Amino acid sequence: MMNAEFDILNASILIVDDQAANVLLLEQLLAGTGYTNVRSTMDPLEVVALHAQHRYDLILLDLKMPGMDGFQVMEALKQNKLDQYLCVIVLTAEPGHKLRALQAGAKDFISKPFDLVEVKTRIHNILEVRLLYKKLENYSKLLELAMHQSSAETSEAPMPKASRV
Repeated sequence: MMNAEFDILNASILIVDDQAANVLLLEQLLAGTGYTNVRSTMDPLEVVALHAQHRYDLILLDLKMPGMDGFQVMEALKQNKLDQYLCVIVLTAEPGHKLRALQAGAKDFISKPFDLVEVKTRIHNILEVRLLYKKLENYSKLLELAMHQSSAETSEAPMPKASRV
């Protein structure tokens, strides 16, 4: 269990919000909880490139931003076919956006103003799922590789000679 907690606290997280106060609050909350790999941007136009470069385990994404809203960011992130499980928690002050965000691909949401215990709990829970998904993906790749190797060894093995009676 201790190893899993270590993995969760070392997960890579990107905070995206155009309000400096929200970014600072989330950075401080995450650092105080023990998360060690937290980055942030106030520019939604940077998110896709940052994610392509860093492959974040979790993106905390504000929905209402100038230039590109959170829905547009999620749509742009979906274009990257390498992400089988894109992990986004949306940040919103508008209750009507929650269902739409979930339908657009968000895995969860956090309401503004922030309830700090809820924020920590939702982040921890979604990272637990994300890391389990990554382990499953790795196990699947190892199994596929083992199957290919076994198949190759079987096809290369000399055929036994038929015995004559």
